[in-house]
Amino acid sequence: MQIYTSEKRGSDTTGDGTETAPLKTVLQAITKLDGKIDADTRIWVDGVENGMWDPVSKSKLKKVIKQYHIQERKHDKVSKEKVPSAENGNLSEAVDTQLRLDTELPEAKRCKIRDVQTLYHQRVCVYGWVHRIRRQSKTLMFIILRDGTGFLQCVFSNNLCLTQDAITLSPESTVEVYGVVKQLPSGKSAPGGIELVADGWAIIGKAPAGGIDSILTVESDIDTQLDNRHLVIRGENTAKVLRLVSVALEAFRAHFVDRGYVEVLPPTFVQTQVEGSATLFSLNYFGETAFMSQSSQLYLETCIPAVGDCFCITRSYRAEKSRTRRHLSEYNHVEAECPFIDFNDLLERIEDLVVDVCDRIMKRSGDLLLDVNPQFKTPKLPFKRLKYEDAIVYLNNLGITKEDLTPFQYGDDIPEAPERRLVDTIGEPVLLTNFPAGLKVFYMLRTKGDERLTDSVSSSV
Repeated sequence: MQIYTSEKRGSDTTGDGTETAPLKTVLQAITKLDGKIDADTRIWVDGVENGMWDPVSKSKLKKVIKQYHIQERKHDKVSKEKVPSAENGNLSEAVDTQLRLDTELPEAKRCKIRDVQTLYHQRVCVYGWVHRIRRQSKTLMFIILRDGTGFLQCVFSNNLCLTQDAITLSPESTVEVYGVVKQLPSGKSAPGGIELVADGWAIIGKAPAGGIDSILTVESDIDTQLDNRHLVIRGENTAKVLRLVSVALEAFRAHFVDRGYVEVLPPTFVQTQVEGSATLFSLNYFGETAFMSQSSQLYLETCIPAVGDCFCITRSYRAEKSRTRRHLSEYNHVEAECPFIDFNDLLERIEDLVVDVCDRIMKRSGDLLLDVNPQFKTPKLPFKRLKYEDAIVYLNNLGITKEDLTPFQYGDDIPEAPERRLVDTIGEPVLLTNFPAGLKVFYMLRTKGDERLTDSVSSSV
């Protein structure tokens, strides 16, 4: 049996697995086969050459089969849970779908979860998404509520647990909850050490049963995670990273403003090339060819005669068909231009930028940063300065080789992995300087006294 899949042209909803109507994912192909693959079964994926097909790799197939079985177990678990079904008798015994709020209670103060720590023994109203549900008994349930500012345990008891909405409540539903903020009983644990003892609640929007776990698991491959990015970012760790990105951007801006730079807003549709056409995204711009900006360097250079030191934080786009940490089609790009400085001034400004931004992040959200990266330490000045030719000697002395296991030679590019190992061995931030002209773009300033080299730098922290 032959089944065709294509991330580019396929569809898991309308495709039938034929060459003319391929499925989108290998997972859907496995699902179509009910997880049973015999010696005559062939699953095809997009080939390296356009229009061609390649058989799915053994490692990929093994990973997807494992993912299929995990998905099946999740579905079985959801179908067996005591949720929402007329057969289990719970719904037939449910009280009114909507509970009426007790108007004799004190008026509830609307607040964010981050603010409830200051509102002990007060009646509040909070809104959020149901992060987790724990049903202790028929008349007692615990909900972890999430609103983007924090997490809060809400305790539902008695009639609050007996409504149809309570019985059918699922993760990621949105709710409003009324109740009194109380200290957590001794020996118990919950986010922030507090809980909201609910006296009323209402559902705003109900999520499908099964929650995110029916779509994503800890073992989901990167393609599944990217296809469901809107769900991935609801996870606690990814949400922390989003917050850190915001704090980092704030720190970069504050650094540049404090140093007298002017922020400018470059265009992202351009008709100029910065480093070459091979990695440009092109498009038809009202009959003319335009490109998505790779770098705002040239625009910043036109601004310095008007405003002096300037910077920008914007999106850049590079058509680099590689799947590594250093190859992204789109990313946040921090760039700056400064007139009338020499190479040593540039190195000092880079050191100042890195250390000051790290200091600002630690002061603003140090606990959050250390939660995500417990090993983080703010780098200290000065950074070690290492010339390219000395780095080649270092690499060879340490036995760090190229991919083909041959030693590095003068003129070789130093990829990320060997550079990372070199910096880790040195044990401090490194400014790698004076690369050969052949490794850099033509306009890079040549080093005085040695025209073979350029005044260029790569910083590794």
